[in-house]
Amino acid sequence: MDNKVTTRLGSQDLVNIARQNYENKQKNKIPSNIVKLASGGKIYAKTHPLYSGQLEMRYMTAYDEDILTNVSYIREGVVFDKLLESIIMTPININEISSVDKDGLIINARIMAYGPEYAVEIQDPKTGNMIERTIDLTEIQFKPFVLQADNNGEFTYQVNAETTIKFVYPSNEITQATVSETINKLITEVNGNRDRAAIDQFIRYEFFARDAKKFREYVKDNAPGIDYEMNFEGEDGSTFKTTFPVGSNLFWF
Repeated sequence: MDNKVTTRLGSQDLVNIARQNYENKQKNKIPSNIVKLASGGKIYAKTHPLYSGQLEMRYMTAYDEDILTNVSYIREGVVFDKLLESIIMTPININEISSVDKDGLIINARIMAYGPEYAVEIQDPKTGNMIERTIDLTEIQFKPFVLQADNNGEFTYQVNAETTIKFVYPSNEITQATVSETINKLITEVNGNRDRAAIDQFIRYEFFARDAKKFREYVKDNAPGIDYEMNFEGEDGSTFKTTFPVGSNLFWF
C-alpha cells in the first residue's frame, strides 16, 4: 500500500479494512441466487444498476438470524432493511432500492432461508370463520406494471391542459406523512421546473384537492409490487379468492 495512504490511515482503520475484506471474501463463498425485482427495474434510471430488473442475493446464515431478533432494529423499524443490506451481494445502497421492490426481496429471502411454505389465517366468506391455510410463497405473482419511465426513472402525469408533472416511486415507504408531504416525495418536476421551493409552492397553492386525489390514486393504482391475492379452499371444500396477510412471523414458525 502507498506510504502516503498508510500515513493517513490509523491502525484501527487498517484493521477495519482488513476485516471488511475478509468478511466480503467469506460472504462470496455462500451460495446465492439471482432474484427478480417486482418493478422489473422499470422505475430506475437507465444508468442505475437495478435497471436490469434483478440483483444477486445470498442465502441467510445463522448470523443473519441475529438481525431478525435485534431489539434495536425492530424498535426502529429497520430490521428488514438491515437484513437485505447483509444478504444482497449486488453493490447497491439499500436506500436506493424502492420500497415496492423491498417487499419482494424479503419474500425471496424467506423462501431461500426456510422454504416456500407459509401458514396464513384468512376468513372464509361463507361461514365468516377464520381458517388456517398453508400457501406456497413461490406462487406469489408480481402486479403488472405498464407505465413507461424516462431515462431518469421518472414518470409523466398530466394534471390538466396547463400542468404536467413528473414523479417517481420513492425508495422509502411513505408512512405517517400528511397528504402534502406524500405528494412532495413523489413529484420531481412541475412544467419543467425542478426547484423544490417551486414544487412546494405548486402543491400548497395550485394543486387542487380533487386533482391531487386523482394523482395519488393514479400512482397507487399503477404501482408495481406484489399481488397478495390467491385461491383458497373453504370449509365446505369450495374455493374462493382473497388476499392473505404477511405478518411479523414471516421468518418464524
